[in-house]
Amino acid sequence: MKSRYSALALLKAAMFPGGGTPAWTECEPKTRYDIVIVGGGGHGLATAYYLASNHGLRNVAVIERGWIGGGNTGRNTTVVRSNYLYPESARLYDFSLKRYETLGRDLNFNIMLSQRGLMLLAHSRHDLETHARSANAMWMNGIDAELLSREEVASRVPLLDVSAGARFPVLGGLNQRRAGTARHDAVAWGYARAAHSLGIDIVQNCEVKGFLKGGNGGVCGVDTTRGRIAAERVGIAAAGQSTVLAALAGFQLPITSYALQAMVSEPVKPCLDTVVLSGATGTYVSQSDKGEMVMRGALDFYASYAQRGSIAVGQNVIGGVISLFPALGHLALLRQWAGIVDVVHDSSPIISGTPVENLYINCGWGTGGFKAIPVGGWTFAHLLATGASHELAEPFQLQRFTSGRLIDEAAASGIAH
Repeated sequence: MKSRYSALALLKAAMFPGGGTPAWTECEPKTRYDIVIVGGGGHGLATAYYLASNHGLRNVAVIERGWIGGGNTGRNTTVVRSNYLYPESARLYDFSLKRYETLGRDLNFNIMLSQRGLMLLAHSRHDLETHARSANAMWMNGIDAELLSREEVASRVPLLDVSAGARFPVLGGLNQRRAGTARHDAVAWGYARAAHSLGIDIVQNCEVKGFLKGGNGGVCGVDTTRGRIAAERVGIAAAGQSTVLAALAGFQLPITSYALQAMVSEPVKPCLDTVVLSGATGTYVSQSDKGEMVMRGALDFYASYAQRGSIAVGQNVIGGVISLFPALGHLALLRQWAGIVDVVHDSSPIISGTPVENLYINCGWGTGGFKAIPVGGWTFAHLLATGASHELAEPFQLQRFTSGRLIDEAAASGIAH
């Protein structure tokens, strides 16, 4: 067990330096596990932690082809929210947001959760009507929401251009106060540390080359760059690489992978204390704890596995943000990056068994993977431990694409179609 972080532990470390221990220890893979999880991002690590903490399963390995949190978990814009339209999605994401609210205490790791709220701007009468519909759906689903007037938006976001001559006039907004941001790498490290303290093996630089098949055609392990690893069950939590791994196992997924890029400006003093999203510009912006303005827009226009974005989308993001916040036009761009998101036809996730026996998958979160880490791990752990879907995940099976019971969140998912 790892020692607990506390004020006393911090004081002791300051007085007697050099006695610290790594948050988790790099492991050599064993030849056999009860469960192997492919993917060392937030969802894979959370799954491992909940397998141990909720189900008592500790002969588990998380294998990652790169480094822990080096994929989408470390390449997102850190927003957490639950302002979805359909009851199935609302239950899923609000469960996740509630887990985030206690996650720092649960993991004994500061995830730097900041519930600063998320404000969706209304630029037209149509936007106002759409926001009213969304607010009603959120209230019916038991999720907090408030409709804001133009004056209330201007009061809460003084930096926003709400003048009569603004390129995108602001008529009001839809706000979720419980939404906000969390530190992405802290979430990954917190889950990794907590999972390892419960006996989970974390194996980095271990790429899956194929799946081991038993006599009945079901999966019985993985073939990796660090040798063969046998397992009773294998779970895939690899976001944009899900289709590649599915192909290795011999089946297809209804997923297309796109690059989703983001960027930050040079740091400035605090000037924006909420997340602002504009459907008209297709962008959103928030300010990090370091003072950087964090900006993101729509998906790149073409399918890709490359972790970089296109100049065209980057220009659209910067132009949209400056149209809303002209003062930010004086800032220098500090850095830009991209993650690979797995977009499903109905913009909803897949937490399901697969056509291959003993192989399960958690994917299809699109641009919403970070906010869903706790619920993705919770429900995927339940599926791997019991072989049955958790009630929250029941609507998100692969079978919905043959039954037609789709959950098309579209704009609420944050994916621009």
